[in-house]
Amino acid sequence: MRLGGRLAGAIEVLEDIEKRKRPVADALKDWGLSHRFAGSGDRSAIGNIVYDALRMKLSHAYLMDSDSAAALGHAVMYRQWGFSPEKLAAELDGDKFAPEMPSAEMAQAFATRRLQDAAPHIQGDVPEWVQASFEENFSEDWLDEAKALAGRPTLDLRANTLKATRAKVLKALERSGAEAATIARNGIRIPAGEGASRLPNVTAELSFQKGWFEVQDEGSQIVADLAFPQEGEQVLDYCAGGGGKTLAMSAAMNNKGQVHAYDTDRKRLAPIIERLKRAGTRNVQVHESTESLAPLAGRFDRVLVDAPCTGTGTWRRRPDTKWRLNQKNLEERISQQEEALASAAQFVRPGGHLIYVTCSVLPEENEAQVYGFCEDNPEFEILSAADIWAGLFGTDKPQPWSADMKTVTLTPASTGTDGFFFCLMQRKG
Repeated sequence: MRLGGRLAGAIEVLEDIEKRKRPVADALKDWGLSHRFAGSGDRSAIGNIVYDALRMKLSHAYLMDSDSAAALGHAVMYRQWGFSPEKLAAELDGDKFAPEMPSAEMAQAFATRRLQDAAPHIQGDVPEWVQASFEENFSEDWLDEAKALAGRPTLDLRANTLKATRAKVLKALERSGAEAATIARNGIRIPAGEGASRLPNVTAELSFQKGWFEVQDEGSQIVADLAFPQEGEQVLDYCAGGGGKTLAMSAAMNNKGQVHAYDTDRKRLAPIIERLKRAGTRNVQVHESTESLAPLAGRFDRVLVDAPCTGTGTWRRRPDTKWRLNQKNLEERISQQEEALASAAQFVRPGGHLIYVTCSVLPEENEAQVYGFCEDNPEFEILSAADIWAGLFGTDKPQPWSADMKTVTLTPASTGTDGFFFCLMQRKG
């Protein structure tokens, strides 16, 4: 397919997403199934256009004076793929599969409008109702933080030290452009690329099948490191999900001690079994119910609560969720977080640690939760995460956002990662 066909395909998908209010991954999959003539490169390029359009949906619509799928698709070409309107017109000329060029009104708007004249939330490509939360969390830097969440994400991997060193994995993935991550000690990064460029399918590599590495955002690796599990300890990953942090902590403990993985959602937990086998972990126990955990109350050295959240920190990877989020969703997540913290706390031994993590950048889900929890549970106190950060990663690398040097927030703007919040609490002995 030429560019015109790819752009037309992306516009179809964007129209489907808007009309049926469905996840972008589902819309792209269905488009591919109904257009089997499209090759993998075509599908990848169409996906890039769609995701780029959704990441910057508000600013694209403002500059085109239209939020139609066609306007968004053309804005991607103009603003993110390096085409001037004239160059794109020349590129699409004679392509019978190309969409119509923007109307005269859209073309005039794009030629004359300035983004700095738009409302701040449009400049930052965030829903207007979350602007106040961004301002509360990031003060005068909030707009830069919002804009960074609208960029393309990198492909991040974690070398599994139970089977391979980072240097060994880098060598195996040399042709994929892999490089050592800036902060995470075992992290590996493959740049996002531009335009129609495709990220490599690293899970097809023999080194992946051998268990040498896992796909995991660098931010997720960092918070697992900050949990600081030690050899021989008893650790509980209370909201384990697919097991990314469970695997990272198991490797950090060199298979010594035990990591217990639990999640209320059995479907989310299911992939962990195959991942554990591939990674060569021997110190992980998976729990499907709280009944099997009950005898272990008050016995864990560390309990990690990777709490359910709005996922605002992952907007680069899942931009469609940005536009579906509402105040009711936030309130539901806050309630779930309170329940998760209260339930997990009972498993921490005296002198042990309770670790609270989210992939959100909203203060209602982060600082407000942990400070509120400690007020209601005075047997817990917040320790300085900044001190652990300095000890693990040093002070010569990008630093996380922190208002009080106790809790820390990772963001694309500050640390080049997805957005993550981390807080370490200790149960008084």
